[in-house]
Amino acid sequence: MILVDTSVLIGYFKKSRGVPYKKMDYIIDNEIPYGICHYVYQELLQGAANKQEYELLKKYLSALPFYDLKHGKESFENAALMYLNCRKRGFTLRSTIDLIIAEIAIENDLYLLHDDNDYVNIARIYTNLRMY
Repeated sequence: MILVDTSVLIGYFKKSRGVPYKKMDYIIDNEIPYGICHYVYQELLQGAANKQEYELLKKYLSALPFYDLKHGKESFENAALMYLNCRKRGFTLRSTIDLIIAEIAIENDLYLLHDDNDYVNIARIYTNLRMY
């Protein structure tokens, strides 16, 4: 299974070009199972240009599988520790949400499709964060 990050879906909806978007085409064309998490859902909805686009996004995204953190408070502790370990190794991550999404991918044993260097830096330290 694949967890798709906001960075890919925004670009995909805007018809951006590049490797992540070709991968998204491949996933859709080959009916490879993919989903999102609630954080991606919220980020995409808040980016809607108007109420009509909001409703269209809501309808499309609601049909996808949603993945969640599995360990309650411990999951957030793991994400915070991930930040500390990355910073200790010289990588200051920009987004708390990216840390949580990475933790969701790890906990659910999902591949992560993204277009965001924060995930590349996390994966340098956390080899169990698998990239698609």
